[in-house]
Amino acid sequence: MKRIWDDAVRTLGGAPDAGDLMERYAEPHRTYHNTFHVMSVVRDSSELADVFAFTAEERAILALAACAHDVIYDSQPGDDERASAAWARERLAGLEEAHIARVESLVLATITHSSDDPLAHVLLDADLAILGSEAEHYDRYSQAVRQEYAQYDDSQWRAGRAKVLKTLLDREDLFVTEPARQLWDAAARINLARELQAL
Repeated sequence: MKRIWDDAVRTLGGAPDAGDLMERYAEPHRTYHNTFHVMSVVRDSSELADVFAFTAEERAILALAACAHDVIYDSQPGDDERASAAWARERLAGLEEAHIARVESLVLATITHSSDDPLAHVLLDADLAILGSEAEHYDRYSQAVRQEYAQYDDSQWRAGRAKVLKTLLDREDLFVTEPARQLWDAAARINLARELQAL
């Protein structure tokens, strides 16, 4: 991950400083939003970027946002993303403001999972790619997320999680881009419905 971060910063004309990036994702309370997750998002967003023929500059901005999008994670939706965006801004000091602002906006887009930026569309789809994974992988993901929200009892968890799952299933499109829909939509809907029924 540090190599990806450093290479992206250099592509944008900066001097790399990943700070505590690696240590953050290795924090013991992270059972899902960890190094494996962020590297999966980096990989999937890079593959989608290939489809859209993003420029080297765009790919660098996307890689930085993918690396930073969950760097602060305390199971506090909204606050975590804002803190992660602030972390990215601090680490990227020295780059052109336009580049910093775009990375920041991509990270913030993960709060609502909506944006007009095509780079954000790819990042958001990659962030949700786990929903369309094989059943076994999906089940590990849902169990890991439950562990991250261990402060809630089972009834609170079921109510909150069911609301999230229903919101996702009610979307006309789970994924923003057509390539992502082709790759993951059908399997994601099966997985989400299966988890909702189990709740």
